[in-house]
Amino acid sequence: MNSFNRIIVPLDFDNEVDARRAVEQLAPLGVMFKVGLELICAIGAHADIKLVADQGGKVFFDGKFHDIPNTVGRASRVVSSQNVWAFNLHASSGCEALNAAVANRGNSLVLAVTVLTSIADHECSQIYGQTSARQVLALAHKALKARVDGLICSPQELAILNDCDDVADLIRVTPGVRPVWASTDDQKRVMTPAEAITAGADYLVIGRPITRPPSWIGTSDEAVKRIADEIENANKGVSHHGK
Repeated sequence: MNSFNRIIVPLDFDNEVDARRAVEQLAPLGVMFKVGLELICAIGAHADIKLVADQGGKVFFDGKFHDIPNTVGRASRVVSSQNVWAFNLHASSGCEALNAAVANRGNSLVLAVTVLTSIADHECSQIYGQTSARQVLALAHKALKARVDGLICSPQELAILNDCDDVADLIRVTPGVRPVWASTDDQKRVMTPAEAITAGADYLVIGRPITRPPSWIGTSDEAVKRIADEIENANKGVSHHGK
């Protein structure tokens, strides 16, 4: 796995033309693509997946399933049958829903969403009754019990997961990653790519800095190359947790 393979680019577009342009431009670099709610609502899940697959890209299907176990299981079976690299659901859906996703994952990875990176710590306390760090760890243990493949968490929680031996080997997919040259936008708990890799992230989800980079950075592929260089330099000094 090279530095480009560790970058997941969200296709956060409301139309097929822009999404296809991004995939055609970036797929040759070896990045993966996240298909999320905006594009799913615009052109449909099957069309989204096919758009990426036609260019030889890997799909992370960001459906964030959060429903009763039967519905989650059936949806997981449908999406995994389309050979996506991974799909996700909220760990807060409960143990039975997590088990249903795992039972129907096929050859896809199941990733459990912990606490959204747009939620600041004080708001997390209001929603869940505890800090984001404690909530992420609680949900990580719930996901581990269901034998999911990995977690989606803020880079701020990576160190906590590293220190907990029983969840240390779960794959970490980390949104809320912003290069120093990019705006944080609506993300609250962020790190740079180098910081996230050093903290133990396996894959970095980086959207607007790539799909809408500052004009002085240049094109989207130039933004990806800058980020891949940062990952490569950080990785040279990292003793990674094994994934």
